[in-house]
Amino acid sequence: MTDRIALVLGFMILSALVLDVALNGSEHLVFLGKEMFDLIEWIAFWR
Repeated sequence: MTDRIALVLGFMILSALVLDVALNGSEHLVFLGKEMFDLIEWIAFWR
């Protein structure tokens, strides 16, 4: 992955998060963060 692709991808993810918080609030981001943490733990267990 080149630097340009990484920057564009990072900008797209960041802008999607900002737009989501602006339109829907941030309550569900806590839920998604907890679920992502559980997924990372589960993947680390199977590693």
